[in-house]
Amino acid sequence: MEIKEIQEEIVDEFAMFEDWMQRYEYMIALGKSLPLIADEYKNEDHIIKGCQSKVWVHAALEGDKLVFTADSDAIITKGIIAILIRAFSKQRPQDIIDADTTFIDEIGLKEHLSATRANGLVSMIKQIKLYAVAYQTQLN
Repeated sequence: MEIKEIQEEIVDEFAMFEDWMQRYEYMIALGKSLPLIADEYKNEDHIIKGCQSKVWVHAALEGDKLVFTADSDAIITKGIIAILIRAFSKQRPQDIIDADTTFIDEIGLKEHLSATRANGLVSMIKQIKLYAVAYQTQLN
């Protein structure tokens, strides 16, 4: 499935919930299903700078696609990174680089996060895109 299709699925899923308490509960559930990062990658090299809580992200190239794993020490943040990994994992690096992230605005996530969590969200997206750039360079 292409990134845009996955993002549309996420938007549709969030639209099913009537209020933000239900959406937060859904995000927490998504966080519990997150493909967890191996303990060996829970280090400073894989931590996302700019997040209030600790978030680790690892990327590996499998064939021509990037596969992400992650973890966080906070349940909401774990849900946020789970959404991003769902949208961008198992995709080609160039597709990740070219993808827009307006689906985040469509689900209203940024406006319902504290300023520090919203900054963390931006940092997570930036790191995912940086991984894509690094791996795209290797593929060329």
